[in-house]
Amino acid sequence: MKKLQKYSGIDKLPQGRASDILTDGCIVLEGGAFRGVYTNGVLDALMEADINMKCIVGVSAGSMNAVNYLTGQIGRSARINLRYRHDSRYVGGKALLKNQGIIGFDFIFGRMPFIPDLDKKRYRSPERQLYAVVTNMDTGKPEYIEKSSGEDFFKVIAASSSMPFVSKPVVINNHPCLDGGCSCKIPYEWALEKDFRNIIVVRTRPRNYRKPVKSEQKFNPESVIYRDYPKFVASLLSINENYNHQCEELLKLEYQKRIFVIAPSQNIEISRLEGDMEKLGSLYYLGYHDTKNNLDALRNYLINNK
Repeated sequence: MKKLQKYSGIDKLPQGRASDILTDGCIVLEGGAFRGVYTNGVLDALMEADINMKCIVGVSAGSMNAVNYLTGQIGRSARINLRYRHDSRYVGGKALLKNQGIIGFDFIFGRMPFIPDLDKKRYRSPERQLYAVVTNMDTGKPEYIEKSSGEDFFKVIAASSSMPFVSKPVVINNHPCLDGGCSCKIPYEWALEKDFRNIIVVRTRPRNYRKPVKSEQKFNPESVIYRDYPKFVASLLSINENYNHQCEELLKLEYQKRIFVIAPSQNIEISRLEGDMEKLGSLYYLGYHDTKNNLDALRNYLINNK
């Protein structure tokens, strides 16, 4: 049997359990597929520092990372990504056959060798809220679904993380849904609308990153592939411009100390389905150390916003 490639430092990754201490407020987790390994490092450092936010809202890969932060399992998300990236049950052919998409949700939500089982008791606890963002293809709008909504929440996370063009839509509340990032890449506005005083936003791109805006053209693949969902097409065509607007707004809100942002301190060259395990391992530690270096400032923010 072919030996799967894994990160060389996987056995030295942080591990353990977060405390039961909860912090008022909301943490917002951006997506970005395997750029989310940065978020793995951020959340592990936060758990080690007893910063366990009462509300979590994640989009795409951020929703998957949110589950292990909710259950307080330090190192679990990172070990999945840094051990199984090259397992086709997770990413690749076997995932495509069983899930009709590039990511094997049945595999990562099941039992995996070398990975602690998900703490279902802590997951079901009502003390913390967890929301995943999906894009309703009929409306083209984001929907924010809580784990106690009555929907199969792991199905909701699958919808939130199902990338367009390479994934089959997931039906949620009788509507076909795809990646929440198709309509809202950083759901901080939802947290503001809910009047949370403490809001931590975890980015997977540096603060100065902006996406190229599509120029008007007569033909685009979105309009062909999703011709039955014109509102979804409109969201796809405008999402980069909306994302850039969000980035500018986040800078203003951060300057006003309304929110606290943790973002990569270095430019990162990581593709959505990055396969270089050493690069992914370095990305994890970038998130981990960026957070450690900002803990004093974060604690001051949380104290001053009480």
